Amino acid sequence: MKNLSLFTFVLLFLAVSCGPYDDPNKAAFITKLGNDTLAVEVFEKTENGINAKVILRSPETSLTSYYMTLDGGDGIESLAAYTHSLEEGFESEGVQSLLINSVGDSLVIDRLWRGEMRSSTIANEPGVLPFIDMVHWPFEVAFNNAKSFNTDTIYQPLISGSRISDFIIATIRPDSMTLRHPSRGVMGSLVSETGNLEFLDAGLTTRKLKVYREPASSVDMNALGKLYAQKDLEGNPFGELSSAEEATFYIDDAEFNVTYGSPKKRGRDLFGAIVPWGQRWRTGANRATHFYTSEDLVIDGLEVPAGEYTLFTIPEPDGGTLIINKQTGQNGRSYDEARDLGRIPMTLSSKDDVTEAFTITVEETEDGGSLNLIWGQTVFSVSFTIE
Repeated sequence: MKNLSLFTFVLLFLAVSCGPYDDPNKAAFITKLGNDTLAVEVFEKTENGINAKVILRSPETSLTSYYMTLDGGDGIESLAAYTHSLEEGFESEGVQSLLINSVGDSLVIDRLWRGEMRSSTIANEPGVLPFIDMVHWPFEVAFNNAKSFNTDTIYQPLISGSRISDFIIATIRPDSMTLRHPSRGVMGSLVSETGNLEFLDAGLTTRKLKVYREPASSVDMNALGKLYAQKDLEGNPFGELSSAEEATFYIDDAEFNVTYGSPKKRGRDLFGAIVPWGQRWRTGANRATHFYTSEDLVIDGLEVPAGEYTLFTIPEPDGGTLIINKQTGQNGRSYDEARDLGRIPMTLSSKDDVTEAFTITVEETEDGGSLNLIWGQTVFSVSFTIE
C-alpha cells in the first residue's frame, strides 16, 4: 500500500504538470532508464490501426518501423515491421523483419531469422496485441481498448515471439491505470479520458524505466537515429540493461566464482529507492546470483560446505541480511525459503568514488576473506574464514 500511495502522489503531480499535445492521435514516447534515454517512439493512429517508428538503443541502436491494422475486436489484423539501416535511417525502405496476419482462428507469423523468413502458426485470441520489449506504443492501444470496457479490470492478451500471455489492466482512478506483466510486476500509468498513455512508471518492476509522452512534432527521428548510431560507432553504445558478469577469485588454494546480472546506476538513487530497504533483492539482475566455493567456509558462525549456492539479500540502512540458498539454476525472481542454508547479517559501508555497475568481489583479509556487494557508493560485506 505504501508503494501505491507514492505512485498516486506521482500521478497527481503529473496530472497538474502535463500540458496539452499537438494531436491526440499523434505522439512521441521517450523512455528513460535513470538519466539515460533508452528508446524514442513516434506513432500515429490511423482509422483502423497505428503506425510507429522506434529507436531502441539497447544493447545497440536499432531503427524499426511498425504498421498495424486492427480487426473488429481491436486485435491484430496484420502487423508488419521493417528494420532500417543506421546509415540511411528511416528514410530508407527497410528490410521486413516481421509479418503477422490473422487468418481464421489463427495467427500466421513470419519472422526474419538469420537472413531468412521463417513461418509459424499459433491460435489467435480476441483482442490480441503485440508485446515488444522496451517499446510502449502497443500499450497505448491496450489502454484505449480498456477504456471502452465498463469494468475495473480486463485481461489483455499480448503476443511475444510465438507465445500469447495475459497482462492485467486495472483502473485505479479515471486518470490512472496499472498494467501487470506476467513475470516482471506492475507498471503504473497516467492516462487521458480515452486511455491515451501520458506517463508510465515501471519502478515496481524489474525494468525500473519511465515513459514520458511528448508532442510528435518535437521529435526528429532521423536526427536522433543518426546521433545514437554515431554514439555506437564511437564505442559508446547504451549496452545491455544488465550485463551478465562472471568473476573468479583465489585466496591461497581456495577458489571462488560468482555469476550475476550487473545493472547500471545511470544517475539513479539506488538503495532505499530502486532497491527498497527491507525487501528481498535478487542481488543483481535477471538470473539468480550464483556463488561457488571450492572450500568449506564459516560465515558469522554459519557453516557453508564447499559447493554452489545462490545469494539473495535484504538491504537495510544498518546493513541488512545475506541469504545463502541451496537451490541453483533459477531465475532471480524464484526463491524458496525452505531451501535456505542460512541467513547472515551484512555490514554496510560507504566510499567516496562511484561504482557505476553493480559488482561482486571476494577479497583476502587477515582472518580469511570478505564477500563484497558494491554499487554506487555503497558496499555490503560479510567476512568468512576458510576451513
